[in-house]
Amino acid sequence: MDAKLIFLDIDGTLLPPGDAAIPASALDAMHKARANGHKLFLCTGRNYRMTSPLLLQFPFDGYICSAGGYVGCGEKILVNIPMEPAQVDGLCRALGDHGVEYTLESRDGTFGGMKMMERWMTPAEEETELNSEAARWRKAMRDGMTISPLSDYTGQPVYKIVYIAEHEQDLDEAKRLYADQFVFCESKLDELGAGYVNGELINCKFDKGTGIKAICAELGASLADTIGFGDSDNDLQMTEAAGISVCMANGSENLKKLCDRIAPSVKEDGIAKEFAALGLI
Repeated sequence: MDAKLIFLDIDGTLLPPGDAAIPASALDAMHKARANGHKLFLCTGRNYRMTSPLLLQFPFDGYICSAGGYVGCGEKILVNIPMEPAQVDGLCRALGDHGVEYTLESRDGTFGGMKMMERWMTPAEEETELNSEAARWRKAMRDGMTISPLSDYTGQPVYKIVYIAEHEQDLDEAKRLYADQFVFCESKLDELGAGYVNGELINCKFDKGTGIKAICAELGASLADTIGFGDSDNDLQMTEAAGISVCMANGSENLKKLCDRIAPSVKEDGIAKEFAALGLI
């Protein structure tokens, strides 16, 4: 088949929620696909630093990080759009004044409060099922990922804010002030208590879909020759842009309704099986 550009979300898609290593079946399929002339890209909400370990496991052709705010193809940076400092300051006030816990994600660091870290340090015997983003944070914290105190933040460019609110209404002021500038991509966290919401703020200037378009423009490729794999609602723009959209069986029901195909779950060798079904290997 013609060469394809394959875009892979990480948590809940390429990796089982909370895992850090690419499954052997997926890794083998990715190597075979690349040998067949296809190009592979990470497409994630993670910042670049949290993506780096996977870039060491496989020779990806590029990456879309921070949900499209930081995009690279080969050695070239194609997109670099942090928030404006005034936006960061205003959002911190609007969230903090209403008791919303949050972290600031720069390219190479994450800054947050102790309460945010404590959320993810639940003992294993007390664990409940979490969405893929929350599971990633829990695993990363257990494995020693460092979140620097908010007091250490000195103005580094911020690409994304991740938050947890005890009540949806705690976000009302932030949404009133910034809903025209940011997408509030949210999931319920009822396992922490009724009404809890966790989410991420994504700049309206970009998304995973615009990242795909930037890479296609750089390589002179058609969107029709792209395939996007995801599992959650923050993958919506990626799957809308891709020529073929794939949702994992463990993914959100909303995304499943909008995608062209449903792959087996990430824990059932979904990437390898779907690569075979699509004729990539």
